[in-house]
Amino acid sequence: MAKQSYRVFDITLSRRTQVSPSLVRFTFTGPDVSRMATYAPDQRIKLFFTTESGSLDALFSCIAGEPDDWYAAYRALPDDLRPPMRTYTIRELRAAQGEVDVEFVLHGDKGPASRWAMHARPGERLAMTAPTADVENAGVGYEWKPPRGVKRILVVADETALPAAAGILEELAVHADRPQVEALIEVPLGGDAQALPASAKVSWLPRDTTSGCAHGERLLRAVRDIDLRAEVAHLGGKPEVVEAHDEPGDELLWEAATADDGAPFYAWIAAESKVALGIRRYLVNECGLPKRYVSSMGYWREGKVLG
Repeated sequence: MAKQSYRVFDITLSRRTQVSPSLVRFTFTGPDVSRMATYAPDQRIKLFFTTESGSLDALFSCIAGEPDDWYAAYRALPDDLRPPMRTYTIRELRAAQGEVDVEFVLHGDKGPASRWAMHARPGERLAMTAPTADVENAGVGYEWKPPRGVKRILVVADETALPAAAGILEELAVHADRPQVEALIEVPLGGDAQALPASAKVSWLPRDTTSGCAHGERLLRAVRDIDLRAEVAHLGGKPEVVEAHDEPGDELLWEAATADDGAPFYAWIAAESKVALGIRRYLVNECGLPKRYVSSMGYWREGKVLG
């Protein structure tokens, strides 16, 4: 079996940093973090959490027997020994120092990940699947793939995608030939706004300043206020439509852009799944943008637990 581009790392919490009222950055170390890799600001990883009924020892023991298929090893564990798994984004990797940062949104202690984030202290052990520098990565685990020479970029994110969105804006800020960049970021509180590169136009959309505001409502309103006529005016061909059969049902929305180099526009959208779908539908159905210009990812689903 060919080696997988992801492997499981044994990591320990080193530092906890409060980034904003709703966001915490956790810095992890580990014996093999120096062999970890990341290829994009939205590089996805999995974190495994201990529970009252089990530790991570069974996971690492099982993976030792299946080093090239961590997921098969994970699924083979008995239910009472299988640790909860959740998806996150690498905020920053400092491989030379053996450190990796992951940011969590604080939203109570309802689930294993949020409960861990509320109470975690340095010294606690987790497991993480992440890309390994030992194996070539063929574009796996991320969707930030803007076409070369793109003229305008729209980044749309809720708080769960804020770490990825911040990384995207930081990456774009150092481009020699920067496109026009606009970012719309919805967060729980006004105090969650943070310093981001001035090269992008960033609009913070806190829900606490609007009474009765539903999650994602401010994002869709803000997207509707953007003038996209210049990007759409020169497009030929038959307009596209996001049909009912394009909707993900109970699964997460996950539609990656396929725009060619030189495309005039590229959108990266990551939020609650139905919110991301609503924004995608507006951009395609109402604005007339081709689907290939729009990456739309559901980072979570209201009322549904997903690993």
